[in-house]
Amino acid sequence: MTQSTVQLGLPKGRMQEGVLKLLKDAGIDIHLGSRNYRPVVAMEGLSAKLLKPQNIVEMLHVGSRDVGFAGADWVAELGVDLVELVDTGMDPVRLVAAAPEAMVPDGKLPATSLVVASEYERLTRQWIADTGMDATFVHSYGATEVFPPEDADCIVDNTATGSTLDANGLVIVDLLMRSSTRLYAHPAALDDPAKREVIDRLVLLVESVIAARRRVMLEVNVDRDHLEQVIEYLPCMREPTISSLRGEEGFAVKAAVPREDLTVIIPELKARGGTDIVVTELAQIIP
Repeated sequence: MTQSTVQLGLPKGRMQEGVLKLLKDAGIDIHLGSRNYRPVVAMEGLSAKLLKPQNIVEMLHVGSRDVGFAGADWVAELGVDLVELVDTGMDPVRLVAAAPEAMVPDGKLPATSLVVASEYERLTRQWIADTGMDATFVHSYGATEVFPPEDADCIVDNTATGSTLDANGLVIVDLLMRSSTRLYAHPAALDDPAKREVIDRLVLLVESVIAARRRVMLEVNVDRDHLEQVIEYLPCMREPTISSLRGEEGFAVKAAVPREDLTVIIPELKARGGTDIVVTELAQIIP
């Protein structure tokens, strides 16, 4: 099949570091110049350009970019028809409505005419309509949290930890959506067989890193009498790898297990007769 160049949108700003690290861990180095918005990509068939996440969404929509990393919140805000390829899970945020604590003693907005400020005009207007609120929308251009109480009664903004809202005396009154950094494609790019080949390869490599970040390699030694007890409990992707120890006095059992379950897995393996447990990091997992 003839090689085709896929145009990739890379985010500038807070998403950039995480995306570049993800690609590097996947074996795709991105070489940036000091003022170069067109970095060199160490993957055949892939060409990249640095853009603001909102612009990546717009360029994907019009088709000048084939694939790109962007936040799900801006894809929803711009209302474009894109194909989500991978949810990286990075940069998780919530899009919330928040108001001064004194205004919502019971956690609910008052049934009066309100002013709502946000950068997310489409999503905010939809939320106002869905809730049947009597509200006027005001477009903010950053620092939305400073609008209340003088310039707005309520805001719609994204938050990772809620600390900025707390610092400004705001409390969350509603959740509009959850967002994270995701890899999107223009539908036409996936219909092009040559481009689809490159995109599929990119997705495979990115997903291999994400899968590896969620798991660790766990190795445990066990004698013959306790082998089945260990195996029946040990979570793994398919089946664990088992090899005989020197002298055939026991076995070494190896499996890629969920990282988040280690605090439960390790004590249970010890209780079932496991010894010499070793946990190591994984770089990539490809099923």
